Amino acid sequence: MSSQDHVEDLRSYRQSALAGGGMKRLESIRNSGRRTARDRIRALLDEDSFHEIDSFVSHRSTDDNLHLLNHLGDGVVTGHGTIDGRRIYCFAQDFSVHGGSMGEMHAQKISKLVEMAERARVPIICIWDGGGQRAQDGVTALAGTGVLLDRLVQCSGRIPMISLVLGPVVGVSALSASLSDFTILGREHGQLFMSSPLETPEVISGEVDSAGLGGADLHSSRSGIACLVAEDEDDAIDIVAMLLSYLPDHNMAEPPHLPTPDPFDRISEDLKDIVPDNPNRPYDMVKVIKEVVDEEEFLELFPSYAENIVIGFARLDGYPVGVIANQPKVLAGCLDIDASIKAARFIRTCDAFSIPLLTFEDVPGFLPGVVQEWGGIIRHGAKLLFAYAEATVPKMTVVVRKAYGGAYLAMSCKHLQSDYNIAWPTAELAVMGAEGAVNIIHRREIAAASVEERENVRTSLIDEYKAKFGDPYVAARNGWLDDVIEPQETRLRLIRALRLLKSKREWTPPKKHGNIPL
Repeated sequence: MSSQDHVEDLRSYRQSALAGGGMKRLESIRNSGRRTARDRIRALLDEDSFHEIDSFVSHRSTDDNLHLLNHLGDGVVTGHGTIDGRRIYCFAQDFSVHGGSMGEMHAQKISKLVEMAERARVPIICIWDGGGQRAQDGVTALAGTGVLLDRLVQCSGRIPMISLVLGPVVGVSALSASLSDFTILGREHGQLFMSSPLETPEVISGEVDSAGLGGADLHSSRSGIACLVAEDEDDAIDIVAMLLSYLPDHNMAEPPHLPTPDPFDRISEDLKDIVPDNPNRPYDMVKVIKEVVDEEEFLELFPSYAENIVIGFARLDGYPVGVIANQPKVLAGCLDIDASIKAARFIRTCDAFSIPLLTFEDVPGFLPGVVQEWGGIIRHGAKLLFAYAEATVPKMTVVVRKAYGGAYLAMSCKHLQSDYNIAWPTAELAVMGAEGAVNIIHRREIAAASVEERENVRTSLIDEYKAKFGDPYVAARNGWLDDVIEPQETRLRLIRALRLLKSKREWTPPKKHGNIPL
């Protein structure tokens, strides 16, 4: 065979790989409002930066029906390229080939890519759109998927992993997607199921449809799997670029610094009046966050899940920070099971990638009630405390208003080796609110007063308790706050602290790992 014949064979193979499951199926995908695997990769990466890997791989099944459909690539496109000039590895499942289902070689292609990304120490972007494990491959599909799951777990905390779910993803493939650091679902087509809707009794009976069982709105508000929901595929790609802008290439690299025109010593006068005089009135903590961070830019994660706590990325002085804040306008900012889990996972993600933690605190305690106690609020609240105590990145805390009881301790207090803790003059640090404390401590004295005098006695005792225990200067005198500051100086004080803490290195005695109360 001549060299020209070899070239022609190569071109033929290339065309076959590019065709996926055939032009008819590719057009059907486009007509449904979704992009094909290759369209998605082209949209995700910088122009002409994609270099494909393993385009000639095909399945090894001996099933007669599947053998006749031996498509090159085996239903997944893998390779590397750049996003805004940054190197990344990526793959996209091809729904036109066997419905994007994961066979043995399909899984092996992704496993190989993940391993290459780990060795190169660059992020990996996963685009999922497939119907679970391929039945025709039998146990070999499970074997390949098992290897993939192991590779993803080994990468966790070493390189950033971002999953885009832009179609239906079922079974173990859904587990794979949820192992990522960040999981983004497309609103219209993104779906995640542990069990197929075709096998779910509630779907079969018509009680719920597939979107209600595993759609984007469900996973963003109830299950807490989707950190963000993309309105369309372009929005999903923009979200990936935004997330990457806050993340380093790997766990030993410094997070990216972006110079900002926002002055480090900017005074935020609006913060003076943002906290209501009435300690029981709500306000929006997100407004506080935006007033403090660079250019009022805050990328909130899980905005519809456990809304009583706010988490997300921002920048201070051009450096990425992970923000955790109680939200007084939802459940008065109380910590509950979902809020504790949401914040703990984010804290550990930031700690893994050397992103400093910034906490805004206004918490009256853990949410009381039978549902919370029976649901394990003790164990889940301990996760939050454990995550803060375990983190070795710079930790800064601003007590805005209430900081009561065990919730105060769990929210990056000085006793958990937080590096810089400050409070506004409106702050109250105590075992509980003054009203509740007085009702317990002085219940006999209040009961002994006449009916006419009872309220005056109670008010006097509350004021006395606040002066003795609730005042932020009490904690400052004991060294549990580094300073009490004017609210408008918050940005300046935090940036000064962050500049000093950038070189922080914390030594801990060697151990395999801690035993977080999962």
